[in-house]
Amino acid sequence: MDFAYVAYTEDRRLVKGKVSAANEQSATELLGYGGYRVVSLKSATPLINMEKLEGYFARIKPAEIVMFSRQLALLLESGTDIVTALDLLQEQIANQTLRRIVGEVASDIRSGNPLSVALSRHPRAFSPMYHRAIAAGEQGGNLELVLRQVAAHMESSVQTEKRIKGALTYPVIVVLVAVVVVLILMTYVLPAFTSMYDQFGVELPLITRILMAIADWSSRYGVFLILAFLVGVVGFYLYIRTPAGRYWWDTTVLRLPVLGRIVHLGELGRCCRTMSLLIRIGLPLPEVMAMTIKNSGNKAMEESLTGVQQDLIQGDGLSRPMAKRPLFLPMMTQMVKVGEESGGLDNTLDTVADSFEMEAGDKTSAAIAMIQPVMTIAIGLTVGFIVLAMVSAMYSIYSNFG
Repeated sequence: MDFAYVAYTEDRRLVKGKVSAANEQSATELLGYGGYRVVSLKSATPLINMEKLEGYFARIKPAEIVMFSRQLALLLESGTDIVTALDLLQEQIANQTLRRIVGEVASDIRSGNPLSVALSRHPRAFSPMYHRAIAAGEQGGNLELVLRQVAAHMESSVQTEKRIKGALTYPVIVVLVAVVVVLILMTYVLPAFTSMYDQFGVELPLITRILMAIADWSSRYGVFLILAFLVGVVGFYLYIRTPAGRYWWDTTVLRLPVLGRIVHLGELGRCCRTMSLLIRIGLPLPEVMAMTIKNSGNKAMEESLTGVQQDLIQGDGLSRPMAKRPLFLPMMTQMVKVGEESGGLDNTLDTVADSFEMEAGDKTSAAIAMIQPVMTIAIGLTVGFIVLAMVSAMYSIYSNFG
């Protein structure tokens, strides 16, 4: 935040200017360090704050937060104080939005706020789970260890997401190329042949007439079809943004034949990984469940976790409430029960998360391996139908001349 100030220098000169700080107290302290005695200090808010506008649209990648966490842990382990460590990291960060946020965090700490509170003021960069874990590390005196554990947790999620995106890249490219080829054939190649067919006035084969009817219908009503499709997509998007629509969509996705199992395993793996991290850093189970609910991306899973949390508060433990809800698979509930009895719940949840993530990865690879030949056959049949329609028409013309 920028502040406009009027102040006296040490030689009693009156000066004016601007200073950037997190709040008025920090601005006054910064000016005091520079030898200024403040007369007046006002917030200088521009009509359009470009930094906030840029920060709203700019995206901070999870990998950048992982790198920031690891480097901060390394500096703290070497004996560097937290403010100096943040100043050093700010100079190395390439992402302008993250650099600005780290600078504001350092200013907040200079003002007397703990690191967790300073991080909580920037939810777009640091999730509630992140700054709550940092708070637990500050209280337990093991902040460096917690930073490394949080970084490992985020890195695991990033790697899983990368594997899925990498596996989907080839099918998406094939579909786009196929759509472009079909559009070129239907827009440029087929009309040229159609005009030639009309000039000869011969009776065309049925397959050619079907293709020409499709092309004619598309040219007449294609715009309306696209508009209807766009309206439908926008309406569907607005519906799933509502609480009822989001719950219906998340529940429906979990019930899909192949994709549902993959999403289900992914949600359970994320849930186990989050719980393991928060238990390991020393949070009580009710708070662990609250943070796990916030970190869940599926409303149906969130509802089941909320029910488990309520039963847990009433003294039913963790495994028993999970066993009553079908979204938690039997292996998970059994392993949680073993972890509760043995006292190693965090390690048990890590094992379950590894198992679910591995199974989800295998099923994703198998599904994509099944999709690729199906897509190839579908694209081949579509292009083959168009080519066959045009070639059979040519043979019909030649036979008519003959």
